[in-house]
Amino acid sequence: MRPGPVIGLFLQFAMLALLSAAVGLGHAGWAAGIAYAVGSCALLTRAMHTAGLVAFGPADLVTQTRAALVGCVTALTAVSFTGDVPVPVLVGITVVALVLDAVDGKVARCTATASAFGARFDMEVDAFLILVLSCYAAPSAGWWVLAIGAMRYVYVVATWLLPWLRGQLFTRYWRKVVAAIQGIVLVTAAADVLPRPLVAVALAGALALLTESFGRDVVYLWRRRAGVLPQARVDVAGAAEGPEALVQKL
Repeated sequence: MRPGPVIGLFLQFAMLALLSAAVGLGHAGWAAGIAYAVGSCALLTRAMHTAGLVAFGPADLVTQTRAALVGCVTALTAVSFTGDVPVPVLVGITVVALVLDAVDGKVARCTATASAFGARFDMEVDAFLILVLSCYAAPSAGWWVLAIGAMRYVYVVATWLLPWLRGQLFTRYWRKVVAAIQGIVLVTAAADVLPRPLVAVALAGALALLTESFGRDVVYLWRRRAGVLPQARVDVAGAAEGPEALVQKL
């Protein structure tokens, strides 16, 4: 067991306890929150073991805090399927998590502790937040919204079946722009402050941008199979840009 994931586990339980005392979580909220906390701890421990790490870096601590906030959003989303949740609380927690997404990268660069593990950790937290927000928005906006949150995971499954999808890609800032749009549109939908037809149009636009970004990268990887395209650049942390980078930090 590594100390970082264990600290994260205790932090998650502390946040869930505070959230429960403030607004109530019920059985569904606690079940989702505990499952998320235990699963995250196990996956992080395994990832650190694979990477040969024994402790979190400064940026990883920021990402871990953001992961705990995502756990709270997960618990509230589970509650929303069986009852009402305080929307301002859910939106407020989500906004803080999105803002912190711009912090961990800067901390990593300022402390010269950027790593492939940190980039992947950040990416997975972002991806899961988008998935949870999609689940929260789906009952009111339409179940097709789940495609926004599921696309990254569909891509992962596709890489198991099609190894060429694991290839490296050139860094493209547009991926990060599209990722930011997904978070902004989904939290706006969760806030329920705009007319629903307008929210539906915004969600459809976000999904279209997401599809275009993934699609462009898939086409590039398909063409590179024949060896007619140049190799992608690998960043200083040793992590190549791939379609999954769509959900990395700004």
